[in-house]
Formats: sequence, C-alpha cells, structure tokens
Amino acid sequence: MRKRRIFYLLFLSFLLFNYGCMSERRVNTLNIAGSTTLLPLTQGVAEVYMKKHGGIKINVQGGGSSAGIEAVARGVVDIGTSSRELKEEEKNLGLVDIPVAIDAIAIIVNKSNPVESLNKEQVKAIFAGKITNWKKFGGDDEEILVVNRDEASGTREAFSKLVMGEEEFLRKAVIQSGTGQVRSIISRTPRAIGYISLSYVTKEVKVIKYNGVYPTREAVRKGEYELYRKLHFLTKGKPKGLVKDFIDFVLSSTVQNKIVSREYVPIITP
Repeated sequence: MRKRRIFYLLFLSFLLFNYGCMSERRVNTLNIAGSTTLLPLTQGVAEVYMKKHGGIKINVQGGGSSAGIEAVARGVVDIGTSSRELKEEEKNLGLVDIPVAIDAIAIIVNKSNPVESLNKEQVKAIFAGKITNWKKFGGDDEEILVVNRDEASGTREAFSKLVMGEEEFLRKAVIQSGTGQVRSIISRTPRAIGYISLSYVTKEVKVIKYNGVYPTREAVRKGEYELYRKLHFLTKGKPKGLVKDFIDFVLSSTVQNKIVSREYVPIITP
C-alpha cells in the first residue's frame, strides 16, 4: 500500500510538472491520464479530434487506472481513464463515470506452449500458486512462471474480480507495470503465463481458450466469452465545455463503429 501511494504521488508530480499549474491551463487544452489499456485508443481518438478542431491540444498519459482516478479526483487532469470499476472508497470522490468501450482480457502463454485451453478454476489455481507445473494440463514438465500486473493496474483489478474472487494472487509472481512488458516477458519465456487486454495481443504470444472459448470481440458481443470489462472515462463532476465535447465525440456512432470497434466492443449498439 505504501509503495502504491508513493507511485501515485510521483505520477501526480510528473503530471503537474508537464501540464503546469491549473490556473495557467489554456481553455483549448485537454489533459487525460490513466489506464494503459485505454492509452492507444485515447491517443488515436485524440489525434482525430485535434485534426478536426484546429488549435485544440490533447495531452494523453498512461500511469495505470488507479493513478488516473486519483489524478482526476485531485483535479490534476480533466479526464481520468480506467479499465476497472470504481472501488467503494472511490465512489465518494465526486466522479462521473462514463463507459466508453468493452474489452476482453486474454490469457496468454509462450508460442511454444502446447496447452490450448484452461478453465476458470485452473487459471485461478495457477495465479494463486496452487498448481505450479504445466504437466498438470498436458504441457511440458516445466515450472509455471506467473506474470502479473502491479496493484495500480485496472486489468489486474478486473482479473482479480472476474477470476480470483476471494483467492489471493501468488506473491512470487513476476510483477510488471505495463501490458507491453507482460507480453514481452511471455514472448521470451516458454514456461510463462499472463493476461493482457485483447487489443494488445500480437503474434509474439499465444492466446489460449478460457472456459473453452477464444477471446474475440464477437464472442464478447454474444456473451460467450466471460472474461471482459468495461473501459471508463472519469470526470470530476458533470463534464462540460471541451471535456464534454471530446467525450461526446468518443461516444459518437462514427467513432464507436469505425475506431473503437477495431480493437474493442463498442459501448453503443451499432
């Protein structure tokens, strides 16, 4: 908990240094920070928005969902992004929660791993450290290397809620602060396993079935793939002005169906 607090404070200091004092912000500048899962989408939509609106500057940073929530609650940024739901203690911060997309979480292993599918109880047992060898699932006689996200990660929070329940994560797991780092380690380590946003899956790693279903946008739409979560924009109070206009743009049918749908499930019905 203390390490997490130190991280938040350092991240907030970084944002303040880059964005400047609140009183000096220009009306035509929008500052966004938070979820690394939402980072590519937010950056992409921001680029399109800036091209359509000359003179508007949108700054987008990562840092993790928890850091983004704290940054917007403190007024350091205009929009905080999160790949998890607000916790009970965060619901009294005066934040407005606006879901902008739906994302699947993919279980990934090294491409050399022969295991094709794991069910929920098997995944839970692996990430709790109760099953430690791939031989148990028909794989090689190798110790499983669990790669997990840090506590600031919204993806970790969602995975914990959807898969782990009351079970605690293995404390000896390799902890990474970003989705790309998780993917990189697993691509280089034959015995590793981890989880990442479906939008970050590349040919470097192998996606396995969860409860017999591959994570696809269509499977999420049909309710066949169970490991998914909503992605959120958060504002301090009801959005207005440039903040509202940008959020409305993200939620427009054009952006949802032409940009969001490339990597995620649109939050609106086409």
